[in-house]
Amino acid sequence: GLVIDGSTLEHILHDSLQNIFLELTEKCRAVVCCQATPLQKSVLVKLVRSKLKAMTLAVGDGANDVSMIQVADTGVGISGQEGMQAVMASDFAISQFRHLRKLLLVHGHWCYTRLTNMVLYYFYKNVTYVNLLFWYQFFCGFSGTSMTDYWLLILFNLLFTSVPPIIYGVLDKDVSAEILMELPQLYTMSQ
Repeated sequence: GLVIDGSTLEHILHDSLQNIFLELTEKCRAVVCCQATPLQKSVLVKLVRSKLKAMTLAVGDGANDVSMIQVADTGVGISGQEGMQAVMASDFAISQFRHLRKLLLVHGHWCYTRLTNMVLYYFYKNVTYVNLLFWYQFFCGFSGTSMTDYWLLILFNLLFTSVPPIIYGVLDKDVSAEILMELPQLYTMSQ
């Protein structure tokens, strides 16, 4: 790992040392920046996002972490003794740092699989409906005749676009939470 304090980070964030710093960080398993200012935190996250083209996750618990959380792709705020500013600026809120593992490995996995399956569902629904319209136009000689009344079209979209995603989003869990916590590699395999 690599530990950097705020004064060293100030020198690194200049243009001449950025590439060397990024090469070094890619070789480390963890990089910890301590006693950094809020501006340094946000600049560091911007640097990683722009130069390494990486998805970033920022975790913070106080007002000094707000700019870093807002710059990151995903922000997680920890509610605690330092107030609620980080939680208000974040995408997700947890009560303690130890819950981050479950947020990423369990809920992240479930969210990813649900979203990918719902995208496939929407493609299937739209291909089915467009094929129905296409073949109906052959039947009516491409006259532009409407196949359904407008209220039926609204009902079709209501039933097939809102109800299944809600049911699927609430009930679908491809792997149990216990197995996902024991086997973290399942998160990357689902992608």
